Amino acid sequence: MYNTQLFPRLLRLAVPIMLTNLLQVTYNLVDAWFLGRVSAEAVSAPSIAFSVVFFLGVFGMGFSQAGTTLVSQAHGAGNRRQVDFYAAQTVGLVSVTGIVVGLVGVLAIDTLLGLLRVPPAAEMQTRVYMQIIFSATPFMFFFFVLQGIMQGVGDSVTALWVQLATVTLNGVLDPLLIFGVGPFPEMGVAGAATATLVSRGVSAAAILVILFRGRRHLTIHAADLRPRRRAWRTLVGIGIPLATGQAVAALGFTVLQGVVNGFGVAVIAAFGVGNRIIGMFNMPAIGLSRATAALVGQELGAGREDGARRAVRIGVLAMLAFIVPAMSLTFLFGHSVVRFFVDDPAVIAHGATLFRIVSVSVIPFTLFTVINGAFQGGGDTRPVMVLSIIRLWGIRVPLAMLFAWRLGLGPAGIWYAMFVSNILTATAGFLILRTGRWLRRIELAPGT
Repeated sequence: MYNTQLFPRLLRLAVPIMLTNLLQVTYNLVDAWFLGRVSAEAVSAPSIAFSVVFFLGVFGMGFSQAGTTLVSQAHGAGNRRQVDFYAAQTVGLVSVTGIVVGLVGVLAIDTLLGLLRVPPAAEMQTRVYMQIIFSATPFMFFFFVLQGIMQGVGDSVTALWVQLATVTLNGVLDPLLIFGVGPFPEMGVAGAATATLVSRGVSAAAILVILFRGRRHLTIHAADLRPRRRAWRTLVGIGIPLATGQAVAALGFTVLQGVVNGFGVAVIAAFGVGNRIIGMFNMPAIGLSRATAALVGQELGAGREDGARRAVRIGVLAMLAFIVPAMSLTFLFGHSVVRFFVDDPAVIAHGATLFRIVSVSVIPFTLFTVINGAFQGGGDTRPVMVLSIIRLWGIRVPLAMLFAWRLGLGPAGIWYAMFVSNILTATAGFLILRTGRWLRRIELAPGT
């Protein structure tokens, strides 16, 4: 039964994940739109803070995805006791991590402002924004953990509804608190951050109710929240490589942005548009990757290695059917895509060149993103970490500097570096996948 229904199961998991990610983008855009009506300094505060918040948030995401692995394997094995136990252990670990990360963020604000070279005109507002946003970190981590453990039992819809409610509440509170409508005080940037704090706090309360009342073959029990050494060690062993790979890669993108910045505003704009478009097309890959991780975990937990392999093949083929037409359009009509965002001849020229060089390489890279779900589902996340780091620090950044500066290719050298790093990383990923190391059933033992 399970094997014949892998494709519909994959879609039922992946589509809500994609929509949830899209809502997160909307969340950020709404904040930026309202703050843009205040001042340039106001709208710059969340932009400056974004990279730091993302960097700190990867630990919550990593441990939550580790929860997907353990819960999905327990669910596949048909062991409800283990499902509840590992779900609770994930909640406990991610909650503690959220508190620690939030506290570190608040205490490190002065250092971060210095490292980010925040302009004096935006420093005060950025400081206020960061103080409030870092305070909301534990609430944000609650959403990550809901996503992770519910996906493990095949439910990605619950997180979608919670995200929709959170985004809606934030959208309502933003203008009230930013501009001081009615009885609400005019708070500006602090209002946007407070709206986020309140909406995420309400979201966290709703999540606790959902998890403790029980839903879709999963219920959190208070007794299981007490840390168990073996469970936390397993979660950390799976989650740390995922978090480290994302965090180090994020730093690599920051360095790459510095290389891009050296070629002027037109290249910066073209790079920004290109990254946004490619990121948008990569969103289905992320959804399929997480759905694949859950299905692989369930199939391995049930002792069906063939089912796990089929889940990966179906995920790859589904992504291939989407990404080939999408990248064909950007390859052929990249100039029109750029013109839609920025009607400037120099930006359009650089953007069109970027798409002609990079588009083809995005196809194998999105397929690589999908197969990362196989490594996560089997708990073998070190290849994901190693390849993420090598892609940016071992290939893309050095080649960008070599091609653009030393060989005199200019901005095109950066695009060629992106092409090469995507192709090599994807090739290495598929070669590692073929070894079958990820086809392992984790020994689950609650209470130890």
